[in-house]
Order: sequence, then C-alpha cells, then structure tokens
Amino acid sequence: MQLYLTPALIALALAGCTTTSSKSTNLAYAQLANADGRPVGTATITRSRGETLLNLVVSGTAGTIHGMHLHAVGKCEAPFTSAGAHLNPTGHQHGKDNPQGAHLGDLPNVTIGQAGTGTASASLGRDSTAIDAALFDADGTAIVLHAAADDYRTDPSGNSGARIACGVLTRS
Repeated sequence: MQLYLTPALIALALAGCTTTSSKSTNLAYAQLANADGRPVGTATITRSRGETLLNLVVSGTAGTIHGMHLHAVGKCEAPFTSAGAHLNPTGHQHGKDNPQGAHLGDLPNVTIGQAGTGTASASLGRDSTAIDAALFDADGTAIVLHAAADDYRTDPSGNSGARIACGVLTRS
C-alpha cells in the first residue's frame, strides 16, 4: 500500500507548487491625444507571466492603417516631434522585416475600421529589467500614432508619415 501512496502524495505536493494564475501587473498607462488635444485612444502596458505587453485602443481617427511606435522622450507637444526618435536602447535599425533587426520602439500597425475604432497588441519581450529601464528612464517614453502604415523595414521610421497622436506613459 505504501508503494501506491508515495507517488500519489508526491503528485499532490507537486501540484501545490505549480501555479496556473494568469495574474497580470499594470505597469503604465497613456492617454493619446491628437494635435488639437482631443483624446483618441489609450495604451496600457502590463506584465503577465514574465512577458511585457502593450495594448492600444484607438477611437475617432480615420479608418485606415496607422503605424505606432514607442518614442524615446515622454513629451507630447504637437506636432509631437518633442517625443524624439523611436525608443531604441540597443541601437538596432527599424522594423521587424529589416535584416538588421528591430528595436524596442517598433510596434505593429493598428487598423482603424470605418467606425473609427481599432485595437492592437504587442509583446515588448521578457527581459523585464531592460524593458523597465528603457521605458521608465529619466525623460520618460511616449507612444505615437502615425498617419500612415509602417512598412516594417525602412530606417528610421518605416515610412509611417506624420505623427498624428501622442501619449506619455505614466508608470502605474
């Protein structure tokens, strides 16, 4: 009997050590506004199971595909050049399709439907120490919505056009 009881107890003990929690931690939030100061979206950054995630919700913009990027300065004065260049702490070139590799500020395009709304999500990676250091440095970080789609290749900005909305990330 003891032979059957020992594996069962081991299995129960191991089951108690594992976690299936999908608890996520809020890291940052940004309210995006257009050049007139009208709110057009929100961005949230969370961490779940070691992965840092960005979620964007956009409303009230033209029904098309827009590039979006994290920018190196947490400042959003229209025409949003105050946000600086893309967030690029590792010195890579632009775009997921660039043979030289992408950088942290590269995000997927967001498709805005005819109703003027759209959502996008992206993983920023699993190196929480490096990600937090880049996002929450002394001059902050902004998220910028561009007028055109990002081609995911052309350095430095993917030919994504003018900056049409911006939000400063605020640490949660």
